[in-house]
Amino acid sequence: MSSEFRNFLELSYEELEELNLKAKEQRKKRVSIDIIREERLAYLNDTPGIKAVTVLFSDLEGRLHMLDYDKKFLVKSYDNLTFDGSSIRGFTAQKESDLRLGLDWAAFYWVPADIFGAGKVLIFGEVIDKNGDHYSGDLRGVLKDYADQQFKKNGYTLNAANEIEGFLFEGIDAERNYPLLGKFEYTNQGGYYHSLPGDPLREFIDTTAEVQRAMGFENEKDHPEVAPSQFEINYTYGDVVTAADQIQLYKLICRQVATQMGMTATFLPKPVTGVNGSGMHTNVSITKGGKNLFWDPNGQEKISKLAWTFIDKILTHGNDICLLLNASVNSYRRLDPHFEAPNQIKASATDRGSMVRVPIGNEKSARVEVRSVGPDANPYIVLYTVFKTGLDGHIAKIKNLRQAERYLPDNIYTALEDFRAGTWNDTLLGADVKERYAELKQASADRCPRLLGTQIKACEIQFHHEVYNQLLWGQF
Repeated sequence: MSSEFRNFLELSYEELEELNLKAKEQRKKRVSIDIIREERLAYLNDTPGIKAVTVLFSDLEGRLHMLDYDKKFLVKSYDNLTFDGSSIRGFTAQKESDLRLGLDWAAFYWVPADIFGAGKVLIFGEVIDKNGDHYSGDLRGVLKDYADQQFKKNGYTLNAANEIEGFLFEGIDAERNYPLLGKFEYTNQGGYYHSLPGDPLREFIDTTAEVQRAMGFENEKDHPEVAPSQFEINYTYGDVVTAADQIQLYKLICRQVATQMGMTATFLPKPVTGVNGSGMHTNVSITKGGKNLFWDPNGQEKISKLAWTFIDKILTHGNDICLLLNASVNSYRRLDPHFEAPNQIKASATDRGSMVRVPIGNEKSARVEVRSVGPDANPYIVLYTVFKTGLDGHIAKIKNLRQAERYLPDNIYTALEDFRAGTWNDTLLGADVKERYAELKQASADRCPRLLGTQIKACEIQFHHEVYNQLLWGQF
């Protein structure tokens, strides 16, 4: 269609970066949400080129949902947005389906028009129950409440950064077409750090990095990973809710850029038999008054007692929480010791087969790295689980806990048994949400043969929660 009569907002990447970094700084400084809301409403009112506001929220499994509100409607009705929660997997039952959608005005993003369309801005939504509280099945709200409580109670700021690996494959909808083709086609055979300027993988990485930069991610480095056509694009630390939001945006950007190139970006943990899988190494720390509480120049591996206690609690509950960090049938193929897989429930500064690693750091960068996380896990569940377990969990009386011969499950059935049996998960999620999550994962497992063998099977991709096909699943 002709754009001759349209005049929708299109900003340069430099302007976008400036606006998004300013918004990010407001979040860091904890500017009053009332002030931010009035600023955003005034901006929407005063900017005629904006046609729609895209509101994002995630279901219990972490699948991102988006809906567009006409700008004029949103400005008038932002405090009375409702939707049918029974249509969202893992949310309310039909008999209690009405939920509200609040807006987190601090999580407001200006976006490149060539990627998201002209005249649009993004904002993260908050699912609200009929009592006006954060809905228990919306783990973003649960995470946000927990982070706020820690700040109010202890002065803690919870920080995170995730190293998210993925694959770039030939063709649009390569995941959906996998059952027909029986394989994925690499776009690049180079491997670790090797990609020539101008080849498809490099173009994809460069374009994605440019979009991230424009959206205020504050990039650090990007490169091809160990496996052919595998990539990783790193960006800086952020507060825990912003970090989780950025995971959702990162995957959305990657998928959109890949689609525009006629390709598919996938975050399946192990899409190809015989090569390294993809992880989402989760780096966390806690600051108070600007001081990194995980740093101790005289501590073991130069981290503090608080950091080691945090690690010990995660190791104690390693099996309990495995299903939350590794959320799909396919993810248990990645927990294979032959491919640098972090399947050992131990902590180490050097052994990359450990569930938890202590990277080399300093006063600014000292952190704990949870390596066993799959890139398809719900990022809000992951970060909430890591922080709440590390701060509020228990320490088991296991001899030599940090180096004991203990292993994570190598299949989803064992992980489900551990998850259901783990009493810590009742504290973590509540009995209702715990059971709903378990039911979703049980259904996912039941759609695949129990003994998968060594070759990737079509069903574990076809019925993957991120590749979800409502028509197909309805026919199962």
